[in-house]
Amino acid sequence: MRALVVAALLFALMAGLAWAQSPVPDKDQASIEALISGQFTDFQSGDLEAAFDKASPMIRQMFQTPGRFGDMVRGTYPAIWAGEDVTFLGLRNEDGRLLQRLRLRGPDGVLAFFDYEVIRMDGVWRINGVWPVKDQSPSA
Repeated sequence: MRALVVAALLFALMAGLAWAQSPVPDKDQASIEALISGQFTDFQSGDLEAAFDKASPMIRQMFQTPGRFGDMVRGTYPAIWAGEDVTFLGLRNEDGRLLQRLRLRGPDGVLAFFDYEVIRMDGVWRINGVWPVKDQSPSA
């Protein structure tokens, strides 16, 4: 009986690891990159409504209005607000969260790295959070 329980736990662990490391389909990768690139374009053009629309309901609830959202990005993430030379470094599943690593050049000319968390809701990808990262590798 104990061997059966251990075997079941090992199987569950292996299945979980396989799921966490499974590749994202190319069409989803392209949709995620288009979503994030589109939000950069929205910030640069000043279209805060469109940028806000790309955020998840949780983010929209936190900031309530496109103006507040734009103020937060402009003040907290100037590299995202006015970033250039955006490079998509890698999409990964980490603890059940789908994270896209980006490298970009901020308005000060310094390279910056961010992880974007994306979620799919009702068949549409949304940005659910952004975090600066120090390690430049895609899988850190």
